[in-house]
Amino acid sequence: MSNPVPQTDAVFLKHFAQLILALVVIAAVLIVIAVHFYGYLPYQGNKNRASVVDSRIAPVGAVHAGETGRAAIAQAEAAAKVAAASAVAYGGTLEGKTIYDSLCYACHTTGAGGAPMLTDKVHWAPRVAEGLATLVKHATEGYTGSNGIMPARGGNPALTDEQVKATVEWMVTQVK
Repeated sequence: MSNPVPQTDAVFLKHFAQLILALVVIAAVLIVIAVHFYGYLPYQGNKNRASVVDSRIAPVGAVHAGETGRAAIAQAEAAAKVAAASAVAYGGTLEGKTIYDSLCYACHTTGAGGAPMLTDKVHWAPRVAEGLATLVKHATEGYTGSNGIMPARGGNPALTDEQVKATVEWMVTQVK
């Protein structure tokens, strides 16, 4: 008599099915426990729900016509100017070194974007020769030259014209 061959596939499937069943039972028990404990927590809705909903369904724009429209546009422009005035960069300081260390340093020490490095007086000489007014204009409005790009206001629109001028003046004194 020969030994029968064990049914390994059937044994594997039996053990695999038992393992899956055990995992399903464990998951169900954990879900029941979580639901039970979660039921004791009071519901805390979003206290700002009404304002969030209002902001999401608010119209994107408005149509203004005639005298009423002109008045509304003027009022919106005045509000924008007030908001812009309150968002002055670096506390409104006119100290060029402070602004340079906070903003300009990143490009003018590494040469990023073709910016002349503050220590490289050779590349600064032709720029300084153009005059302070030109340098301030390029720094304020932005400039794209053959050597690189100078973003307007150094990439920070909150800088005032006076802050840009003070920073350019400080930089020019460093390269002379």
